[in-house]
Amino acid sequence: MRLRYVVAAIGMLFVSTGQLAAADLFTAEQPPAPPPEERGIWAAIAYSTPDEKYGFFWGADKRQEAMDIALKHCKRDKGSNCVVVSIFRNHRHWDDDDKTGFPYDHCGVLAIGKEKRNPVTPWSANSAPTRREAEDLALKACERSGSRCTVREWVCT
Repeated sequence: MRLRYVVAAIGMLFVSTGQLAAADLFTAEQPPAPPPEERGIWAAIAYSTPDEKYGFFWGADKRQEAMDIALKHCKRDKGSNCVVVSIFRNHRHWDDDDKTGFPYDHCGVLAIGKEKRNPVTPWSANSAPTRREAEDLALKACERSGSRCTVREWVCT
């Protein structure tokens, strides 16, 4: 079973980072703990809901490094409430599976609605083994709000 973590609210979509920032949210699946050895090449997406600013980073050796730099890029873009909304990683070597259950998803996508819904624009972030799969997952999750959504940004490690 592939592990995913998406948190949804009516009219708004968020992805969980372990800190919920809105009421009436439910968790579809909780993210597994990071691997102790943190094998792989890490990437992260940060997003600021109020002003639709975002930051990406890929190529980090450690999970926290990817998160910190994605947040920095979001804040540099004048994001007022940046939070990490997706973490994913790629294999550094084909035999580096650490058996923790944390997926080796190579691509991450941020999808944003084309129109504002009370009081924010719907969005979703997701990761998957391929760009197409990540785009499909993010768009479907975002469009559950009733909004038409587009891919705002993508990154593959």
